[in-house]
Amino acid sequence: MSDGWLALLQQALSLLFSLDSDVWSIISISFSVSFAALLITLVPSMVLGFVLAFAPFRGKWIVTNLVQTLQSIPTVVIGLLVYLLLTRNGPLGDLKWLFTQEGMILGQMLICAPVLIAMSQAAFTSVDRRAWETSRTLGASWCRAVWTVCRELRMPLLLAIVAAFSRILTEVGCSMMVGGNILNVTRNIPTAIALETSKGDFAQAIALGLVLLILALILNFALGGLRGKAMPRSH
Repeated sequence: MSDGWLALLQQALSLLFSLDSDVWSIISISFSVSFAALLITLVPSMVLGFVLAFAPFRGKWIVTNLVQTLQSIPTVVIGLLVYLLLTRNGPLGDLKWLFTQEGMILGQMLICAPVLIAMSQAAFTSVDRRAWETSRTLGASWCRAVWTVCRELRMPLLLAIVAAFSRILTEVGCSMMVGGNILNVTRNIPTAIALETSKGDFAQAIALGLVLLILALILNFALGGLRGKAMPRSH
């Protein structure tokens, strides 16, 4: 590694460990917005995934294909849709959410939901239906029976949550269009990396990239540990 890269890495680490206000404001906004979008979307998406897996109804294949299609839509297109909804003359213009964290949360919810629905549907489809049927036969309520199935599928569902969170935490297009990349208001990690790189301020971009890298490592190690605990031990 050249001296120039070492100097940039040192500057990046210095920004993180010195608790630089701009850097940590960006990190705080990024995580708070993405966590809010995930938490709001989580339960309804899981329920819909369960319904698509277990409940027969007319038009089910249409809903399933629509969800799968929504997963592949570029985030910038979702950003455009949300922008048009929130603009002054749009249907949701009265909310005044354009270039706010609330608008970013709405956009990330639309990105997050299809991932959660599709992956939870796949998980619920793979489960042994006898767990559900036995719970209902024994008099368990609908909610308790669903909880029993979720416990059986805790690893696939956790993977779905991690995948959805990773997608919204790292997306750029929607956050840039709906949030406006305003410092200390709507600037998050991906938009800040794009901006600082274009300005040639690589130290801050590297610092924020390190945060995403460390998060990815933590999540992977945590999931690996949980997966190891879930595997049956041989005697």
